[in-house]
Amino acid sequence: MKKLAVTLVLGLVIGAIGVFAFLQTNLFGFAEGNSSETGLVHDQIVELSEWTTLKYEYSYAIVSRDNNNIPFTDINIAETIKLIEYSGYLKAGSDLSGLEVTTDDGSEKISLRVPKAKILDNVAETEKAKVTDVKGNIFSDYPSQKIFDEVNKNKKQIEEEKIDQGLLDEADQRTEELLTDFLNAQGYSEVVIEFY
Repeated sequence: MKKLAVTLVLGLVIGAIGVFAFLQTNLFGFAEGNSSETGLVHDQIVELSEWTTLKYEYSYAIVSRDNNNIPFTDINIAETIKLIEYSGYLKAGSDLSGLEVTTDDGSEKISLRVPKAKILDNVAETEKAKVTDVKGNIFSDYPSQKIFDEVNKNKKQIEEEKIDQGLLDEADQRTEELLTDFLNAQGYSEVVIEFY
């Protein structure tokens, strides 16, 4: 839990520094008084494409069992138990290609319709996985594919748990904060963001 808190705080600090540096460079070169501001703002934000606003890192341990029975019987000749330890991460954010922008000419108000956040990436770092034999013998043949199947099944379960715990809502909130700060720095005093 402490690692998650440190990771989130570090991510927020790095994100804030990045947004500050990004805004200071005026990378998109907003021109004031431009009659096609709506199209310009839309194009410049859409260039970001999928915008990852939240990253959740995790590490898990799975206990996996496999039984070898004599064919056509229920007689168990070998049982294998493996402890699979692995880490991974989830990235959540919005796909900005569906962004809709509305401005009033001469007004400092801008309205955005942004697609709701979704899971953009769910990676289990299997190259760093550690598999430990808890129980097994020479008759137990544990298939390697079963390890990957267990990890993939568990990472999907982790994704569903984090969504239920509000990961996507938190990503939407972060997207709203970043877009508001970005557009305020471009001279819009009133920013209205609606998620659809």
